[in-house]
Amino acid sequence: MTSFAHHLKTIIYPETRKDNTVEEYFGTKVNDPYRWLEDDRSAETAAWVKAENKVTNAYLEQIPFRKQLKERLEKLWNYEKIGAPFIEGDFTYYFKNNGLQNHSVLYRKDVQGNETVFLDPNTFSKDGTTSLGEFAFSKDGSKMAYSISEGGSDWRKVIIMDALSRKILEDTLVDIKFSGLSWKGNEGFYYSSYEKPEGSELSAKTDQHKLYFHKLGTPQKEDKIIFGESQKRRYVGGAVTEDDRYLVITAATSTYGNELYIQDLSKADSPIVTVVADFNSDNTVIDNEGTKLLIVTDRDAPNKRIVTVDASNPKPENWKNLIPETTQVLEPTTCSGYIFAHYMKDAVSVVKQYDYSGKLVHEIQLPGLGTADGFSGKKKDKKVYYTFTNYITPGTIIALEPNSGESVIYQKSKAEFKSEEYESNQVFYTSKDGTRIPMLITHKKGLKLDGKNPTILYGYGGFNISLTPTFSIANAVWMENGGILAIPNLRGGGEYGKEWHDAGTKMQKQNVFDDFIAAAEYLIAEKYTSSDFLALRGGSNGGLLVGAVMTQRPDLAKVALPAVGVLDMLRYHTFTAGAGWAYDYGTAQDSEAMFEYLKAYSPLHNIKKGVSYPATMITTGDHDDRVVPAHSFKFAAELQSKQSGNNPVLIRIDVKAGHGAGKSVAATIQENVDIQAFTLFNMGFNSLPK
Repeated sequence: MTSFAHHLKTIIYPETRKDNTVEEYFGTKVNDPYRWLEDDRSAETAAWVKAENKVTNAYLEQIPFRKQLKERLEKLWNYEKIGAPFIEGDFTYYFKNNGLQNHSVLYRKDVQGNETVFLDPNTFSKDGTTSLGEFAFSKDGSKMAYSISEGGSDWRKVIIMDALSRKILEDTLVDIKFSGLSWKGNEGFYYSSYEKPEGSELSAKTDQHKLYFHKLGTPQKEDKIIFGESQKRRYVGGAVTEDDRYLVITAATSTYGNELYIQDLSKADSPIVTVVADFNSDNTVIDNEGTKLLIVTDRDAPNKRIVTVDASNPKPENWKNLIPETTQVLEPTTCSGYIFAHYMKDAVSVVKQYDYSGKLVHEIQLPGLGTADGFSGKKKDKKVYYTFTNYITPGTIIALEPNSGESVIYQKSKAEFKSEEYESNQVFYTSKDGTRIPMLITHKKGLKLDGKNPTILYGYGGFNISLTPTFSIANAVWMENGGILAIPNLRGGGEYGKEWHDAGTKMQKQNVFDDFIAAAEYLIAEKYTSSDFLALRGGSNGGLLVGAVMTQRPDLAKVALPAVGVLDMLRYHTFTAGAGWAYDYGTAQDSEAMFEYLKAYSPLHNIKKGVSYPATMITTGDHDDRVVPAHSFKFAAELQSKQSGNNPVLIRIDVKAGHGAGKSVAATIQENVDIQAFTLFNMGFNSLPK
């Protein structure tokens, strides 16, 4: 290993214009010299993106092993992948990818077993930037509606087809965002959207969501607004129960807490009835038996429970426990007339099968410690499918016979990965305030604890989202090259229920950063790695995590990899759906104390001149309309202007790409190659480690 700083060309960053924009909060003036980069449609911003990408590409091109890394990643990625089957009408459908196809193809088999391509998203665009979003079949399987996303945007178009002949039935519906699709018989379907905003559709604020009904054969402009016209809600969803009896409506103003409504579709013009009238709990109808509703809720049960109530009088005071709350978080699904209660024990799956009277039928015997997903389908399904995976087990599809509880492997992964050569161990470490945090550390067997192993510490810590063990080809290649993957379950996530989530929100947000810092310190103390061989990685809310930790502890890691991050905490809520994140973050408008708290950790506002920050590669997409790229643009400009020392500060901007959903395989592989090449190169490697 040699020091390579001397033979690197000095990076000359693009000149980024500063202006004198100042915003005042509670009497405090805050400079925002790069605010012009928020205008994603200006020619000046486009020129800046191009100039930054040119510098980044020139840097990445000089990494000697980048091509070798790409060949390996492509080779390992190139195996046939098949999804779990599902039945619609007289056909069995499943997704299949022959290896390196940009998008998986939807196939179907008829009763004789003849296979045909049903829908191929690779034909949607030449460059793979248009992807399939949601899709839904009508109850008898004769009609299908599906949405497409162009350039990774959250704005979708919806196409309606006759599933039997595969003919497109009518004009495409446009301007649909954050929507499910749910059919009522064969007459039409429910969907949700916002009015298209004035100004940039990629960054303008969207906060009044409405539920519509589209009747087949009528133009979109005649679609009836069912909910959300008189009540202003940021997120509204509608779904029809499997028996076509009820429309269930959820409405929310933030990412946590929703109102719940039902409408009886068996009677014409029946009223919309309120079930839950406030935003203090999360509530979902998972099924019904006649007029009996089954509701999963965390109302008076932070770890969730399932209750039943009659639709004629569905208020919470009439709810009866069907499956009571336990010490572990419940996420139920239904299939074959059973309820499958998914629990997490220290971020690992436990699944129990109940009947509709609340009686335990089986505890599902999973093949090991990991993540089990699926167990959902129709009441009449004879088989229940689920996938099992962990950091060293590629996804395996298992078929369960629900009455006997017998499981058989339906589809083993074809990935060329030798699981038996790797190990994944859960440890518990102590955070700054004494909280015990679990972390899974995965690597090749026989690893030397000499402090010199390249290590990616990956975290999220927010929005009640749990990081559960799953296999990824990119991680497999990292570990094959001697790397360690360490993933802690930080506060702010959902691993231990509502209390754990709340402990990482608003004025407790620093706990999340402390948990991440303590994870790094644990890895260093136990000689897995040292600061010279440590990279911090996270995306979206995890991008905020990396940005906050690298500015609070610039000495902690050699490399920082914030992806599509929320990096300007004073202005995040002014873009797209950002205001919906206030449950987790609070906003700079809430109070002077909240403003001060946000400003104290906002990554953009805590970069100091003369500090040597880690080698940083920021990644984003120019069409990201979830976390707008302005966050990453401004952070990059600020960091480039203030960085001291030799560590590079690059921003890699995917053009015609969004927040990550629907990204093509080719784009995903290239991004992973660049991240791993940049990371290893900055840890001093001139060739791939063995």
